[in-house]
Amino acid sequence: MVEIEQPQLYLITPPEFDPRDFATLLGQVLDSADVACVRLALATQDEEKICRAADALLEVSMARDVALVINEHILLVEKLGLDGVHLGDGARRIAKARKMLGDDAIVGAFSGTSRHDGMSAGEAGADYVSFGPIGAGALGDGTRASADLFKWWSEVIEVPIVAEGALDAEALREFAPMSDFIALGEEIWSAQDPIAKLAEIAKIIQA
Repeated sequence: MVEIEQPQLYLITPPEFDPRDFATLLGQVLDSADVACVRLALATQDEEKICRAADALLEVSMARDVALVINEHILLVEKLGLDGVHLGDGARRIAKARKMLGDDAIVGAFSGTSRHDGMSAGEAGADYVSFGPIGAGALGDGTRASADLFKWWSEVIEVPIVAEGALDAEALREFAPMSDFIALGEEIWSAQDPIAKLAEIAKIIQA
C-alpha cells in the first residue's frame, strides 16, 4: 500500500458569496491552516460575477501561495490567471482541458463513486481524482463512495485521490489515512466559526 503520511486540506467555496466579505474570511482561514488548494465553485453561470469572485480570491490565494482552481470553466483559467480547473464529469473533458491549458495547469476530475471513471480520468491526464460523496448527509441518490474504493486506489493507483462530500468526524477518521486530499466546503463554511471548525477537522486528520 502506498503510504499516505497525512492528507492535505483542499477548500471548496460556497455556491454563493459576496466576493469582498468572503475574500476576507478566506484569507483568515488560509492564515490559520496549511491549505493546498481552493476551488471556486459558484452556482451562477454569470461570467461577470464569476470573474469578480475569482479576482478577489486570487489576490488572497496568491499572497499565501495557495493554488486556486475553478469549477468547470476551462476557458476562464488563462483569462483570469488561475492555476487550473476542476471538472465534474469524470474523464470526458480532461484531455481537452490539458491540451488547452498545458502541462503546468492543474486539471482535476470528480468521478463520483465510479472506479472506472476515476481510472479513465487518471489515464486521460488528471492531476487528481475526487470521489464522493463520502458521508450520508449529501444530496443525491444516496450512493456514497466506499472505503474499499479508497483503499484499492491508494494501493494501486499513483494519481492523487481526493475525498469530498458530507465529511463528518467519523468519515474523516476512516478516509483520511487513504486520501491525499480532504476537500471541505459546507463542512466549515456553515459553521459559526469556520476557523475553529477547520482546526477541529485538521486535528482529527492528524490523529
